[in-house]
Amino acid sequence: MKTVFVDKVASVTQACALGQELRLSGDIPSEEGVAIVAEILTQKSTYNTLELTSGRMAKVGKGDIVVGALGPRRALFGYSGHVPSSLKVGDVIQMLNIGGVMGVCDSATPDKGKPFDCRVLGVVLQFPYLGERIGVPARVGYRPLDQNAALDTRGVPVVALAGTCMEAGKTAAAAAIIGRMRHRGLVVDAFKATGVSLRRDILAFEDAGARRTMIFTDLGVVTTTPRTGPALTRTMLTELAAGKPDVIVFELGDGLLGTYGVDAILESADVRRALTGVVLSANDPVAAWGGVKLLRERFQIEPCAVTGPSTDNRVGIEIIEQQMRVPAFNALSDAAGLADAVINSIGLESVTRVAAGAAE
Repeated sequence: MKTVFVDKVASVTQACALGQELRLSGDIPSEEGVAIVAEILTQKSTYNTLELTSGRMAKVGKGDIVVGALGPRRALFGYSGHVPSSLKVGDVIQMLNIGGVMGVCDSATPDKGKPFDCRVLGVVLQFPYLGERIGVPARVGYRPLDQNAALDTRGVPVVALAGTCMEAGKTAAAAAIIGRMRHRGLVVDAFKATGVSLRRDILAFEDAGARRTMIFTDLGVVTTTPRTGPALTRTMLTELAAGKPDVIVFELGDGLLGTYGVDAILESADVRRALTGVVLSANDPVAAWGGVKLLRERFQIEPCAVTGPSTDNRVGIEIIEQQMRVPAFNALSDAAGLADAVINSIGLESVTRVAAGAAE
């Protein structure tokens, strides 16, 4: 065991409540979710920030000592990589995302450049046994995921944001809907069900007015998969519904055909039954057409609205509404229109009127 002082603690490890002075071990379990310390070996001019546990983005440079967590990533845009079968002090791995996920990079997109190379210094130790100097490897999450979690929404309406791929505007749309719902007097809780660990999106939900938020990382999962996605969704829906919000809004990170488990969630009959409304974010009209078709034919879901870059001007909106027969709104230029359509679709119009009357 040795002591090290770190420069930056990545948000993926937030639940570990780590300080700047840490105890490390060289006996590293090479498993998803294990918190490790590494030295940054390279310099980058793009994709060179790290999300801290505070939510702030900090620049990272050669020589920085950072805390992250082992995890895989299979992103359409960005880095993809895996957790190595074994890991020892001195091994070089890569930073796979700006939330602090680390592993061996298998593939990168040109716009992001090569990922940071990181020399492993050891696994972070925590000391859970009062009065004893017995250290155990720190792992992400406040508690482990229960794969057999039951689903009980207690009758709370649920709105899901699904996308045709990454960067289709899901988070912006979810935040716009949450903000409008709050303006209309609704209590909104929100979560992110799938993706790779990064708290930025749920922080945007909080900024928009969500009372309480969750993310899959809270349950010890660094990167979601078809195996974990349904259980994560059931768990977070049940937990947030217990707080009796007026509505729950959640984002399905990645796309309908991605690798993070969106399809497995939507194929789960109990989850589908819990969904009161689904909004599709699409990059262009062809993507919108394919996304609507997938929702209808593969998942038996009728979307209540389409948004995303496909609705950036009137032309895209008209194509979607005429050819797909789904209302279309741009979340940036017509946030109120989008959210009001969702509110009406899920039957909360009367609730908001009561809330507005009470406020007066």
